[in-house]
Amino acid sequence: MHRLISPLVLALVGIILFGDGAYIHAKAWLAQVLLERAFDRSIATGQAVKPWSWADTWPVARIEVKRIGASAIVLEGASGQALAFGPGHIHQTADAGERGVAVYTAHRDTHFRFLRNVVIGDIIDVTRRDGRHFSYRADSSTVVRFDASGIDATTQGFELVLATCWPFDAVTSGPERYILHATLVGADKSPTEPTTRASVAHSNARHTTPKVATPKDSP
Repeated sequence: MHRLISPLVLALVGIILFGDGAYIHAKAWLAQVLLERAFDRSIATGQAVKPWSWADTWPVARIEVKRIGASAIVLEGASGQALAFGPGHIHQTADAGERGVAVYTAHRDTHFRFLRNVVIGDIIDVTRRDGRHFSYRADSSTVVRFDASGIDATTQGFELVLATCWPFDAVTSGPERYILHATLVGADKSPTEPTTRASVAHSNARHTTPKVATPKDSP
């Protein structure tokens, strides 16, 4: 009897775990549908639009890597609740397209799963909720501790960092983070400060500390 029970128990556990994983991915997919709608309304109205009434966050950007067909809506803040539904924009880092470094973080098994397929040289497109569009080129990647990211908060360049847990195929959280760095290579013309490829390249000089730490409880 015990020989029969063990396989049945294992099969049941496998079904439960599969169902739990499917639920997580289904929730992530549905959230992005609602976030897309809220983001489109933000662009149309020029105001922050919550994706659902009880949300404590709102969409701030859309990121795309067209070469691999990847797209995600970024939420304001990187709280655990925000990261359950989409990538989060870490507070006190620059907005996309502004001088400094914009840092987005997300779960490695859902919204930033595509990072494993991004290669150096790929173009990362960012559309802000005000409708402005910016293009970044991935130029480096590294693996670091969450509290030693090496992200320079005082940079005078125009930079983007996408961060998630490492390794990609791990099933438990750990202290390591995968950091993908990109530099601005193109942007819509600003009415106050026109941005050209030459001016972007000229201003991308790096400076020293302080550094930005990725969330300790990041996935």
